[in-house]
Amino acid sequence: MSADQPRAQEGSRRLSPARTLDVDPLLDDPGTRIVVCCGAGGVGKTTTAAALGLRAAERGRKVVVLTIDPARRLAQSMGIDSLDNTPRRVKGVEGDGELHAMMLDMKRTFDEVVEAHADAERAASILSNPFYQSLSAGFAGTQEYMAMEKLGQLRARDEWDLIVVDTPPSRSALDFLDAPKRLGSFLDGRLIRLLTAPAKLGGRAGMKFLNVGMSMMTGTLGKLLGGQLLKDVQTFVSAMDTTFGGFRTRADATYKLLQAPGTAFLVVSAPERDALREAAYFVERLATEKMPLAGLVLNRVHGSGAAQLSAERALAAAENLEEPRIVDQDGGKAGLRNSPDTYGSSEATAPGTPAADSGTDGDSPTGPAPERSADQLTAGLLRLHADRMHLLSREQHTWDRFASLHPEVAVVEVAALAGDVHDLAGLRDIGDRLAANRPELPETEV
Repeated sequence: MSADQPRAQEGSRRLSPARTLDVDPLLDDPGTRIVVCCGAGGVGKTTTAAALGLRAAERGRKVVVLTIDPARRLAQSMGIDSLDNTPRRVKGVEGDGELHAMMLDMKRTFDEVVEAHADAERAASILSNPFYQSLSAGFAGTQEYMAMEKLGQLRARDEWDLIVVDTPPSRSALDFLDAPKRLGSFLDGRLIRLLTAPAKLGGRAGMKFLNVGMSMMTGTLGKLLGGQLLKDVQTFVSAMDTTFGGFRTRADATYKLLQAPGTAFLVVSAPERDALREAAYFVERLATEKMPLAGLVLNRVHGSGAAQLSAERALAAAENLEEPRIVDQDGGKAGLRNSPDTYGSSEATAPGTPAADSGTDGDSPTGPAPERSADQLTAGLLRLHADRMHLLSREQHTWDRFASLHPEVAVVEVAALAGDVHDLAGLRDIGDRLAANRPELPETEV
C-alpha cells in the first residue's frame, strides 16, 4: 500500500507512519538476496523472519531462514521436530518455491571454521583444547560472530535465492554488527600476539623468546589464570596461529556483504519506549555504516473498534453507572438517570425476558438485582475500554517521538494478536499483514 492510499477506518486506529513499507516488492525482487531482521529482544524478530521466509517461498523463491533463537517455537510452527545447524526443508509450503529453516549451533559453526582452515592434525589439537572449548561455547560476541560466519557460508554456497536472518537475542541489537570487530580485536590483541610470537619466530629464536620473554610473565599469568589454563592458552594460540588471519578476512568480507545492494535490513520493534529507542539506535547505526535499511516492522500495535469513545467519557459513564444514588430503585423499578443515556433502564429490558434471582431477601424475580448486575458489567467494560484507550495514547505518543526523529523510515504495522503463532497458517497470516498493511485485515486485540 502506498502512502497516498486511504487510511484505515476510524474504528481500527493505526499509528499512521509517514511512509508505508511495501514488503512484497522487496521479497519478489531477485536482486534481494539477504534480509536481516534485527532489533531488541522480545519484539517478534523470529516470527517476523519466519513469516517473511514463508511468504517469499510461496511467491516462488527458494528461501532459507537462519534463526539464532534457541526456543523451539519456530521449528514447531514449521512442522519440524527440531532445528540444527543444517538447513531442513519445510513441508506444507504452497506455491512453486521452497522453504528451508535452520538454527545456529554456535559451537558447531566454530568447529566447522577450524576444520575448514586447518589440517586434520592441527584441527584435532584445537578442537580438543580446553581453552578453545571454553572460547567456542561462551566467549562474549561468539554467537553474533558465528551468526555472521554462517551467513557468509550460506551466501557462498549460492544454493538459495533468499536468506532471511533472525539476529541473536542480544542485550543490544548492535551486538550483531559489533561482534566481528570485538572478536577480531581479541585475536589481534597484545596478549594473543605475545603468546603467538614464539610460534611465529620458530626455531632457536622462538625458543629463546619463549624462555626469556615468557618466563617473565608466566609467573604472574600463572597466578591469575592458573598454570594449566595458561598452558592451554599457549597451546591454543600456537595451533590457531594460521587461522587468525582467516577470521579477520571473513569478518570483513561478511561486513561488506551486509553493505551490498542485495542486502536489506528490517528493524523489528514494538510501540514501546525501550524497543523503539533500540530501533532508533540501529537505524542511526545502519546509516553510519552505509548499510541498506528497507524499513521498520512495528509489531503488537493495539487498536480499538470504538476509538471514538475517549477514555474520559468511558470513565465518566462507568462512574455514573456505579453511583448508587443516581438510580431511584423504590418499588422495584428503575427511574431515569441524570445522564441523557438510559443505560440499563427498565425500558431496555425486552418484554418477557426472565430475570435471575439474586438470592437477596426482599428482591422479587423482576426486581432491580438483574439491572445492578448489568450496570456493574457495563461499568467494568467501560473501564477496560478506558485502559485500552490509555494504552493506545501511550503507543501513539511513543511512536510520534520516533517518527519525528526518523520520518524517512518506511513502516509496516502488525496488530497485537491474541496468542503466539503455532503453525504455518499463523505465519501465513502474519505474512499477509506484513505484506500489505491492509486495514481490512481483521485485528485481534489482547
